[in-house]
Amino acid sequence: MTDMIWYAVPFFFLTMGLEWGLTAHRERKGGYTLKDSLASLAMGLGNRAVDVLPKAAVFAVYLWIWEHHRIFEIPQDAWWAWVILIPIEDLCYYWFHRASHEVRLLWAAHVNHHSSTHYNLSTALRQSWTTPFTGPLFWLPLPLLGFHPFMVAVAQTISLLYQYWIHTEAIRTLGPLEWVFNTPSHHRVHHGSNPEYLDRNHGGILIVWDRLFGTFEPERAEVEYGLTTNIATFNPVLIAFHEWAAMLRDVLSARTWRGRLGYLFLKPGWREDGTGKTSADLRAEARRRRPA
Repeated sequence: MTDMIWYAVPFFFLTMGLEWGLTAHRERKGGYTLKDSLASLAMGLGNRAVDVLPKAAVFAVYLWIWEHHRIFEIPQDAWWAWVILIPIEDLCYYWFHRASHEVRLLWAAHVNHHSSTHYNLSTALRQSWTTPFTGPLFWLPLPLLGFHPFMVAVAQTISLLYQYWIHTEAIRTLGPLEWVFNTPSHHRVHHGSNPEYLDRNHGGILIVWDRLFGTFEPERAEVEYGLTTNIATFNPVLIAFHEWAAMLRDVLSARTWRGRLGYLFLKPGWREDGTGKTSADLRAEARRRRPA
């Protein structure tokens, strides 16, 4: 499945060039800068390099589960199996993505994708070097249900490729499709550091999961891209590991086991002394500041 991503590389560069041509004259925050785009490309290449070994190990585990513990017999060549698999895989992705925002240990792996203060197609390539290790558990139900690991890998690749094109400001809205599918408008919200946009719109292909589980937010105010505290670096190693280092410092300085575990498994922003602010706290503060 890694090969499928490599085959898409010429398409990535072609569309990034087209987007740059379409948006270069606009005064938007999604525009390209050389250092930012190169950092995103470096993160994408690193992700592909790191992903090889864990993907092989995960495939082997999934295959063992499928061979010995699958619940249903699902044929690989049946069209209806794919019709069922794509939305179920997307549901798995939703919970992986949501957990990656709500559990600091997982956020440490995912945060790099949100570290750019720009929003364009190159941002889609700013992929994590550590989510190949933190993510596989969320897709374990699929081989258990009876989907062959090859099918799971194809569905994951389809989702990843779908999510490429929604990283753009060139497309504003898509009308009725906004009710069902994840779109550029919905995903701009996801990349916003505005308090009302934090930890919202986690879907991959479909936005219906966010609507069902209460994490949907429409695009209203202008989006401020990046983190609540930006890291101001284009060094891919720092982008990949800055939150891991910060989390480790917090764990080592914690006074209690509650604090140590809290810094690993509670929400980003939580502090042992009670002074921290999570995304829920920031949203609540923003609501209180709004005029009546």
